Amino acid sequence: MLRLKLFPSYSVLPGKSSINYFSKINIFRRQTFDTYIHHHLFDEIPQKDISSLNSLLNSHTRNGEAVATWDLFLKMHCTRTDLNSYTFTPVLTACAALLDPKRGHQVHALMIKLGVDCEIVPKTALIDLYSKYGQLGDSVSAFYEMRYRDVVAWNAILSSYLRHGLPRKALELFADMRKERVEFSEFTLCSALKACASSRACQQGKQIHAVVIVMGRDLVVLSTALINFYSHLGQIDAAMKIYRTLSCRTDDVMFNTLISGCVRNKRYDAALSIMSLIRPNAVALTSALSACSENSDIWIGKQIHGVVIRQGFTHDTQLSNAVLDMYAKCGKIWEASLVFDRIARKDVVSWTSMIDAYGVHGCGAEAIDLFKRMEGKENTNVLPNSVSFLAVLSACAHSGLVEQGRKYFYMFQEKYGLVPAPEHYACFIDILGRAGQIEEAWSLFPGMVDKNIKPSPAVWAAVVNACRINLDVERGEFAAKCLIQLEPNNPGNYVALSNFFAAIGRWDSVDELRSIMKRRGIIKGGGGSWVTMHKFGDKIEHEHSGTASFGNLQEVLLRNYYV
Repeated sequence: MLRLKLFPSYSVLPGKSSINYFSKINIFRRQTFDTYIHHHLFDEIPQKDISSLNSLLNSHTRNGEAVATWDLFLKMHCTRTDLNSYTFTPVLTACAALLDPKRGHQVHALMIKLGVDCEIVPKTALIDLYSKYGQLGDSVSAFYEMRYRDVVAWNAILSSYLRHGLPRKALELFADMRKERVEFSEFTLCSALKACASSRACQQGKQIHAVVIVMGRDLVVLSTALINFYSHLGQIDAAMKIYRTLSCRTDDVMFNTLISGCVRNKRYDAALSIMSLIRPNAVALTSALSACSENSDIWIGKQIHGVVIRQGFTHDTQLSNAVLDMYAKCGKIWEASLVFDRIARKDVVSWTSMIDAYGVHGCGAEAIDLFKRMEGKENTNVLPNSVSFLAVLSACAHSGLVEQGRKYFYMFQEKYGLVPAPEHYACFIDILGRAGQIEEAWSLFPGMVDKNIKPSPAVWAAVVNACRINLDVERGEFAAKCLIQLEPNNPGNYVALSNFFAAIGRWDSVDELRSIMKRRGIIKGGGGSWVTMHKFGDKIEHEHSGTASFGNLQEVLLRNYYV
């Protein structure tokens, strides 16, 4: 009755073959993703064949109903003897979504038993399955066991390498595709560009760009991948050029990628200017708030916060975290705490960001109280991680809370079983050094050796600063040598050493350091002040600079969102 009421034109008479039912299921699958309707149609099939069952499996998988796919497959396995390769493809996809290796291995074993494991479609699904299980070796083995490989199989193994952080291997595989004259798809080129961005393979990325041009693939997905590639390499002007010369239709993903690229390359004016061209979405607003945070632009940040409220994005935890961070970095700690209190579903980033904000503003006691709340009974869903403890230690360092810093440094290891990173040691050494406890700071090094933790430049810089405060010449000189060996071109290290030598009266060493910096072309960037204005540039400047973009954004926000 349900089918007759909803779809009278597709009524079915008894006695028709299951092929008619199968075709109707496929029609409805294209028209709607309602598996409830598919089930009603399926139940009317008098003689259910394997094709109709496979169609229902695919329907569940397309709707993300992995558990339903698995349950149906179990029933089929118990009652049918004609399972084929089309049965296993959606089932493998469901197993990958469930992240249950035991089920995946059982299905693979059954495929081998039935002799369908060598067919190209289920074999490709196996490549993806093992990749998502973190079993790259099995994924690669499945790929090389294939007698024939189509472009989908090549794309699957490319994704596997990228998922496991092996962009160089992905590029080697892409080169093999060219040798075997496999015709690239858009997905192939996007994966190759992602690999080039991750491995900073500039020349190879430009060659792929040339391939895109020659093939005439002016598609938004490829343009987005090219923008991402150039922005990761710091060539934001090239990314902007791709955007300006686009002939295809743009979408939010491309704009979000471009805005993120501008923020990554510190082109905050351009990021906010592009933001004014699109209808705000959560990703774009997050990037724009990052631009305001880095630029310390509270005025535009408040405008964007208004958009977040009016567009109903306050439920988005990640976006709320970005608003919190913006207020904190603009020096508005009270506003940041209000935003934090209003986040309905606080995650570990929410708690850590607020703890860090209190610490940076010298509110060490408030930071510790908030951390206690994070550990307390009222918060049972979120556990502190290594970044949370780093924020607490930093707060203790800023406020001179030595005992609390010591307590949390050891709690980090004993209560939560976390292994401290070099950054945690650097922060704790800074706490001890400021309090004149240089011996305890130095005693931490044997523990680092036992845990196989190599001191980072930040650790040696903290030791140099501690030795400067405590006038410890011998240890300070040793730490200085280690610091310069690790980072010989970092101007901040030379400034720290210069301050150390000046504190112990070694002015000849100060002069020598300046000479070394001059010889090596190491220049410390000058400090600067930011003056907040409510108008940017003038009519003459608008033609050749980005100084007007902040004002433009404000006008758009006021016009469209009444903030």
